[in-house]
Amino acid sequence: MTDLNGKKVAFLATDGFEDSELTSPWHAVSDAGATPVLVAPAEGEIRGKNGHVQSVQLPASDAVEGDFDALVLPGGVVNADHLRMDEASVAFAKAFFTASKPVAAICHAAWTLIEAGVVDGRTLTSYPSLKTDLRNAGANWVDEEVVVDQGFVSSRTPDDLDAFNAKVIEEIAEGKHSGQHA
Repeated sequence: MTDLNGKKVAFLATDGFEDSELTSPWHAVSDAGATPVLVAPAEGEIRGKNGHVQSVQLPASDAVEGDFDALVLPGGVVNADHLRMDEASVAFAKAFFTASKPVAAICHAAWTLIEAGVVDGRTLTSYPSLKTDLRNAGANWVDEEVVVDQGFVSSRTPDDLDAFNAKVIEEIAEGKHSGQHA
């Protein structure tokens, strides 16, 4: 396992997230030595679609990309739909692309990135139902377990979590990518 000691990773989510798409990468980056921090549109707690409850550590309106080394966006239809409607969450996600920092998105999380205007010209994957949305936003959508495009990691479903987690850790360890852009 790659050593991520001293790294701080933001996880951006809200109610309705896919439980395993938050908990599995959270444990992976934590086990690698990084400090995961849950960022959400509102303070308090968020609840996953299958009942996992997690305390919010930082509201998106107070979150600053410069305090983190990377961003992970768990999926879940309701989660992603609500995040893409929250201006602070969208701006926070976009800031990581502007700063050339690693970003990881799984399942429906790409909806937030479409709203942030950062998928044009990028190769990525997602839950298959987002294929048309992503292509309409200028992305090159592919049906693969995990895709890495200049520090941007994407996967389709919880079935891809092992590959997703490995690439998330690898990209965080590599740090900034000059090809990562907004």
